[in-house]
Amino acid sequence: MAIYIATRPEETACIDKQGLQDPKSQRMHNTQNTTPLYLSAPDAVALVRRKGLKNCIAGMAEHIRADFLRWPEFDKSARVANHSKDGVIELMPISDDTTYSFKYVNGHPKNTALGLSTVMAFGVLADVATGAPTFVSELTLTTAMRTAATSALAAQTLARPGSRVMALIGNGAQSEFQALAFQHLVGIDTVRLFDLDPQATAKLVANLSASGLTLVVCASIAEAVQGADIVTTVTADKACATIITADMLQPGMHINAVGGDCPGKTELAAGVLAAAKVFVEFTPQTRIEGDIQQMPADFAVTELWEVLNGTRSGRDSAAQITVFDSVGFALEDFSALRFMHDAALALGYGERLALIPQMADPKNLFGTLLCNQDLAAQPRAERVAA
Repeated sequence: MAIYIATRPEETACIDKQGLQDPKSQRMHNTQNTTPLYLSAPDAVALVRRKGLKNCIAGMAEHIRADFLRWPEFDKSARVANHSKDGVIELMPISDDTTYSFKYVNGHPKNTALGLSTVMAFGVLADVATGAPTFVSELTLTTAMRTAATSALAAQTLARPGSRVMALIGNGAQSEFQALAFQHLVGIDTVRLFDLDPQATAKLVANLSASGLTLVVCASIAEAVQGADIVTTVTADKACATIITADMLQPGMHINAVGGDCPGKTELAAGVLAAAKVFVEFTPQTRIEGDIQQMPADFAVTELWEVLNGTRSGRDSAAQITVFDSVGFALEDFSALRFMHDAALALGYGERLALIPQMADPKNLFGTLLCNQDLAAQPRAERVAA
């Protein structure tokens, strides 16, 4: 692990000249407070390999459960989204009394043709008392894990006990994480697969060939959902689609609707929602972005945190159809960032990031430009060579 706490030599000399009584100790104090831990994508991959994907998803699920159980403590808002014809870029903020977090994330279904991920993300934890950032992390891989963890947590709460068969509609980047989360946290042993792109399904089958899951490739959505206890939809197309229709429903089915997550993007026919008891994360956001955007404003929903803390009921009978209309909420990213931060510190991953200027006098930002002017005028390569 590389820890970048000391500034460059010429900058250290600049601080020394400003007359601190104990320059070294003061620099250490300031930089510890303003150099956040940075977890890069390669470090996140290494961390997950070391801890094990199963353990990471399970750990995130427990962090999410714990934070949902203290829901009233959070300052919550729907995410801010900037939409374009090809996708969306979003900011997702939330905080409690001590910690603030946000996630930057996009959703661009056409990106794969350009060699880019459909979803890319990073996030920040910060100290509420000072505003200082404490953790900066990749969130592309982490978002995949936290989405799967949230889905599995909801299914633990809402699906029929003993559910063993899941249909997985949409076999893209999120699909393997969903399958493994439901295997290890819910007890699914058979996954029935369908995607419009046969190569996506082949990719999933290859990736999960050693997972212990029974993987059944199906020729249609209707075939995939036949006999499924749980149906998970994770399609990416930014369109009002009807992936699941009312005629596909079976008594006791739980639907984990993940792909409908912005205005104008749905996966479930209105008849599915009308026939089910529907659960959401944060109602004001889901009414705009979720499958329930197509329903009347007074369509009844229950927030997941209310079921977790026992104030509202979940599934009312074995025959009832339940829907988790999941759009992704900032609290889940808060929980995932907490998990990754703790794991990075415990296992020694990440490096300190010189994101904030280090100042001997915190009231003199301009002074950082006045020290060692000759050195500062040189390109960095020349300074290093000197």
